[in-house]
Amino acid sequence: MASSTTSSRPYADLDTDIGRLVAGEHPDPHSLLGRHGDRVVASRPGAAALAVLAAGGVTEMTRIHPAGVFAAECPSAADGYRLQARFDDGTVIDYDDPYRFWPTLGEVDLHLLGEGRHRRLWHALGAHPRVHDGVVGTSFAVWAPGARSVRVVGDFNLWDGRVHPMRSLGSSGVWELFVPGVEPGALYKYEILTGAEHLTVKADPMAFAAQEPPATASVVTTSSHQWGDAAWTARRDATFDRLRQPVSAYEVHLGSWRRRPEEDDRPLTYRELAEELPDYVADLGFTHVSLMPVAEHPFSGSWGYQVTSYFAPTSRFGTPDDFRHLVDALHQRGIGVIVDWVPAHFPRDEWALARFDGSALYEHQDPRQGEHPDWGTLVFNYGRNEVRNFLVANALYWIEEFHLDGLRVDGVASMLYLDYSRKEGEWVANPFGGRENLEAIALLQEMNEVVYGEHPGVITIAEESTAFTGVTSPTHAGGLGFGFKWNMGWMNDTLQYFAEDPVHRRYHHNELTFSMMYAYTENFMLPLSHDEVVHGKGSLLEKMPGDRWQKAANVRALLAWMWAHPGKQLLFMGDEFAQSEEWSHDRSLDWHLLQYPEHRGVQDLVRSLNRVYRDHPALYERDASPEGFRWLDASDADANALSFIRLSDDGSPLACVANLSPVRREGYRIGLPSGGGWQEVLNTDSAELGGSGAINGAVTADGGPWHGFDYSADLVLPPLGVLWLSPSTGGRPGA
Repeated sequence: MASSTTSSRPYADLDTDIGRLVAGEHPDPHSLLGRHGDRVVASRPGAAALAVLAAGGVTEMTRIHPAGVFAAECPSAADGYRLQARFDDGTVIDYDDPYRFWPTLGEVDLHLLGEGRHRRLWHALGAHPRVHDGVVGTSFAVWAPGARSVRVVGDFNLWDGRVHPMRSLGSSGVWELFVPGVEPGALYKYEILTGAEHLTVKADPMAFAAQEPPATASVVTTSSHQWGDAAWTARRDATFDRLRQPVSAYEVHLGSWRRRPEEDDRPLTYRELAEELPDYVADLGFTHVSLMPVAEHPFSGSWGYQVTSYFAPTSRFGTPDDFRHLVDALHQRGIGVIVDWVPAHFPRDEWALARFDGSALYEHQDPRQGEHPDWGTLVFNYGRNEVRNFLVANALYWIEEFHLDGLRVDGVASMLYLDYSRKEGEWVANPFGGRENLEAIALLQEMNEVVYGEHPGVITIAEESTAFTGVTSPTHAGGLGFGFKWNMGWMNDTLQYFAEDPVHRRYHHNELTFSMMYAYTENFMLPLSHDEVVHGKGSLLEKMPGDRWQKAANVRALLAWMWAHPGKQLLFMGDEFAQSEEWSHDRSLDWHLLQYPEHRGVQDLVRSLNRVYRDHPALYERDASPEGFRWLDASDADANALSFIRLSDDGSPLACVANLSPVRREGYRIGLPSGGGWQEVLNTDSAELGGSGAINGAVTADGGPWHGFDYSADLVLPPLGVLWLSPSTGGRPGA
């Protein structure tokens, strides 16, 4: 930089840069501000005076622009310096100059970001408290390639964008600044001057914490949580076989599971949930919880599917470390944690991702590709390297930073098809003229490859409702690579059957048998989820026909049928005790119902289902193999009866018999694969569960051939009941 001492006006050589800085358009403020040779240039809008504090003493700076730009010749600043600002009200502030520090991102970070291969993107972008060149502060970095300038604003600079303009790191589109003195807890956003010279203020897309809605600022944070689940995660990744081990998930809406009525009916915090939820779930015997909503979102009365901060657990229930504490507590009770993940779309809130730098950055420019007609949201541009990187890294982030055991991916069907919910002329075909969204497919494949490659014991689950093939097939075979697919067909057919009056069920018999026609085309999870108890659909109990006793009996039969059917299970909270009312985000579950025998009986049944499920490998080892299932009788529609056998790897059987009519049936014969004693290990009509007490106890398979087996037994079939039988001696076929 040329010396200003030769100019007729000191520092005239800086005029052009100062003009750009003051106008808020300078892409590289570090080239002007900071120390350059013996010269120190600083900007502090609103300051009456500025001085350099260095080893040589105090050097008063000269105001060279009325907007608060100062300069001084200070050779001693070469050994380090601070700045001192004095204001008209007498306030004096000593601080480290943000513009004397090197960038906190390296060339490798920027290269990987540009290629879309920075798997741990959150290590590079976002707000990171750190010690940089011996100084405590926070580094800020944000991707905004379409911006003319970006400034970090927050409570540390009175939200004044003139104080902390950021520097552009070239073609990467990343803007960066280290701000000394900013500590965890500080609030911040980015003030962006768009290419169209519009000034907008945005929350950080990589924020690791956010203010509780309706406030929208990002929050500087760091973790001090000491994990206690090392044994859990090591065992999970070394030994968990998702297809051949038991998986039964309890789906929980965090804000309405339990509340504190004595404290204005507020939801439990993460730490309060950690005191209650693990014990409850462990007592019922579920292997996993599926939590929602977790990522920060604006509207409390939702499932949280319109995410505004993809890297921040919702602050409604506490801090990110509080959420870590909840996950840790669940792990230490032997319970895996699944959360909902939403890469399908994001909301239009002007302070979040939508047109982030003034351009269609995260979304498609063309509304035929970038707008979701059903939800009024925006669709990610999966073909852009940096956007794909953002989403893949986000999936990995939740698993690594919060030790999660699974991701339930919402809205997969809407991602797979370019014409999803669109009429002719409202969508753009792929390069081959088809309707498949090839870029979204590639994203999902990459996400699954990365997740399973890094953490083989984690599970990914697709909420996918179409006939798209290969959802759970490996990516090398052209599949999407998910661990499981929600079996929406099973759910719809089964609930439709159970909603029928038993007198009409004979005409709907195929609704229970049809699922076995495709049961092994994917690795399925059977969901009775949140979607089935909202928006006027009524509770699970209220879907059932009959009087109060029959409704509860139907719920018990449905759950036992579900647990015996091939596939893993997911049950929404409240269904485990036959919640009467439709779910509402405004109130707790109706825990008071447990004082009534029919509700307590359903809860006791769920506890028994999970216990017997874990104890009998026939119910889970061959979930993905047709060799693990055999119908005994799928055609007894007139009796509303069905029966089948489940088989473990070593051939140990478990028989399931369902009587879905309200009529008790005596002497109902079924074939069995082994003779001798069989034990009734579960009966939904047990008096202890609220049933009529039509139980069999121990039975003997000493009858002749039946249902293709050499042995048979006569049973009492309880009304609206399901029973499970196991050989008393652990017998196998032919034993």
